[in-house]
Amino acid sequence: MSTTTPREVTTGPAPVRPRRSLRAHSTLAFWLFTGPFLIGLLIFVYVPILWSAWLSFFEARFTVTPSEFVGFENYRTMLTDDDFTGSLVTFTVFAVIIVPTTWALSLALALAVNRLRFMRAFFRSVFFLPTAVSYVAASLIWKMSIFNGVRFGLANTVLGWFGADDTAWLASPDPPWYWLVVVTVRLWLQAGFYMILFLAALQNIPPELYEAAAIDGAKPGWQMFRHITLPQLRATSTAVVLLLLVAAYQAFDEFFNLLSKTTWGRPPLVELYYKALGDNQDYGAGSAGALILTLLICLVTLLQGRIMGFGRSEGAK
Repeated sequence: MSTTTPREVTTGPAPVRPRRSLRAHSTLAFWLFTGPFLIGLLIFVYVPILWSAWLSFFEARFTVTPSEFVGFENYRTMLTDDDFTGSLVTFTVFAVIIVPTTWALSLALALAVNRLRFMRAFFRSVFFLPTAVSYVAASLIWKMSIFNGVRFGLANTVLGWFGADDTAWLASPDPPWYWLVVVTVRLWLQAGFYMILFLAALQNIPPELYEAAAIDGAKPGWQMFRHITLPQLRATSTAVVLLLLVAAYQAFDEFFNLLSKTTWGRPPLVELYYKALGDNQDYGAGSAGALILTLLICLVTLLQGRIMGFGRSEGAK
């Protein structure tokens, strides 16, 4: 006796062809949006950096396509150049002055704005507004209107009210009044930006910490600031100091416009500008000096980050 097994019959809709995955669409969108930026970054940043590193090993005067290889001769020339080494020392002192000054001023502005109960947005905008001003425009205002050097300049006018003589602020390195001009314009331009960073960090501090400190007997003012506010701002303070340190070594616009006709008071970038684009147009030596300055900035930044514990977790000792 035979049995017949019925054939299984499947019914239902025909299989649908799978659509293109969302991941593929996301990848395409990513490259469409970031591709032009990456191409520009490669052409205008990384290729010039590599080209400058290559030029630093060649004799390159009045040309960017040299053929005479000189090894480390350009580096030796720059390290023995009194003008270049003097600019490094002088503006290391400038960094020592401008970094803590800007840090203290921006933190003070942030604390003041954070305490306001009304018009906080207005004062925050007012202090931040100078950040949008061009360094060139601000330098010209400082040079032609405020520290003009004649009796009609604002600074000399105020000093004249107290019977003081007119001061030539930018005419001589002795006494070095030009430092006052350079430091004040840099403070006015950048303090508002770092104030915003500190203000954001202050608003992220939990109010419970202040309440607990008040219960423990801490007094408002210095004790609260020292034991609660300042420790909570450690990460932001470290980032601000790092940014200020790099910006100090990259100073160019204000010095070039304020002290354009002088041979003293030049930062490294201005010195390299005249070295590479001056009468001799020594691109090889200028490129070597740029790499030396880059290495110096990296070393100082890493050392400062190591001292202040940049990137260290809160529980690390």
